[in-house]
Amino acid sequence: LASRSGASQRTKQVMCPDPQQVFISNLQREIEKQTGYRSSRRRRSESQYDYEVYHSLEEIQNWMFEMNRTHPDLVRMFSVGKSYEGRPLYVLQLGQRSRPQKKAIWMDCGVHAREWIGPAFCQWFVKEAISSYKYDLVTTRLLNQLSFYIMPVFNVDGYRFSWNTDRFWRKTRSKNHKFHCRGVDANRNWKVKWCNEGASSHPCDDTYCGAFPESEPEVKAVAKFLRKHKKRIKAYISIHAYAQMLLYPYSYKYATIPNFNCVESAAHSAVTALYSAYGVRYRYGPASTTLYVSSGSSIDWAYRNGIPYAFAFELRDTGHYGFLLPESLISPTCTETMRAVKAIASGLLKKCDTHKNRFTFI
Repeated sequence: LASRSGASQRTKQVMCPDPQQVFISNLQREIEKQTGYRSSRRRRSESQYDYEVYHSLEEIQNWMFEMNRTHPDLVRMFSVGKSYEGRPLYVLQLGQRSRPQKKAIWMDCGVHAREWIGPAFCQWFVKEAISSYKYDLVTTRLLNQLSFYIMPVFNVDGYRFSWNTDRFWRKTRSKNHKFHCRGVDANRNWKVKWCNEGASSHPCDDTYCGAFPESEPEVKAVAKFLRKHKKRIKAYISIHAYAQMLLYPYSYKYATIPNFNCVESAAHSAVTALYSAYGVRYRYGPASTTLYVSSGSSIDWAYRNGIPYAFAFELRDTGHYGFLLPESLISPTCTETMRAVKAIASGLLKKCDTHKNRFTFI
C-alpha cells in the first residue's frame, strides 16, 4: 500500500524536493481514520448528515435522494446514464425554477476515485447553497438567475472500489479484453486531441486513455448531456485534488485561448476570493503550463464544445497528505472553495469587459 501511495503521489508532479522524506509514518492508520467508525457517524437524515466526514457512494446517493425529497422548490434529481458496472449516474439540478432557460453551470466531482475531497465539496456546495438561499444576497441571486448541475460522484464504480478495495484507485473499472488491468482515466477519455501527449495507450497505466474517445459510459453520458444543453451551459467546473491550483484550457498544448482575458480575470477573482477565507494560496493559469500537458481532458472538451468558461480545481493540499486529506480539513477546504465557485458564478451574471483586468469578486 505504501508503494502504491508513492506512485500515486507522483502523478500530481507537485512533490517535495526530497523524495526520501516521510510525510505519513503510518499510512494504514490514516486510511482507517477515513473509512472506519462508520456506525457512529451522523448520517441517517438530512439534519444529522455530517458534512465534515467522507461518505461512501451509498451514503452520498441516499443523501441526494433526501435533498431531492426535502427541497422540491430548489432541487431536482435525475440520472444521465449508467456506469460500466450498471450504477446510475445521478445529478442534482439546483436553482429556482421560475425561468426554465436560464444560464447554467455544470460541476462534477470524483472523476478520479481516490480524490475524496471532491465529492465532499460537491455535497458541501449543495448544502451551503440551499441553507443560505433567501438569507445570503449573493446566493439568492445566483440560484434565482442560474441553474447548477452538480454531479457529486462522476466515477461511481471507481469511487466505490476506492472505499472497498484500493484507497488509491484512480480510474474507472471497465474491463480490458487483452490485459488483466482494469479501468480508464476518465480525464483522458474525452474527444479532444485524444491519446496524445500526457496520456498513455497502455491499459495498465494510471493515465490510460481508453480504447477510443468516450469509450467509458460515464464520459459518454456526461458528454451527451453537455452537448444537449451547451447553449445554456456557460461554465464547466471539475473538482480534483491535489495541488492548490485553478486550471483552464488548454491542457493539450501551449497556446492562449481566444477569450483569455475574460477567463484569466475570472480565475484571478476566484483565487482571490478563496484566499480571503484562510490565506491559502492557489496558483492559476492554463493547465499545460501551470500543471502539465495532458490530452483528452474534460476542460479542453468543454471549451471546444462552446462552453466559454472551463475550469479544473486542484484542491488542498500540495503533497503532505495528498489524496489522504484529513477529515479535519474538509470544512476549511470546502469553505474557501465555495467562495471561489461563487466568484466564478457571479462573473457569469456580468458581461466580461476585456479591457478590465479582473472581475469584482465576492
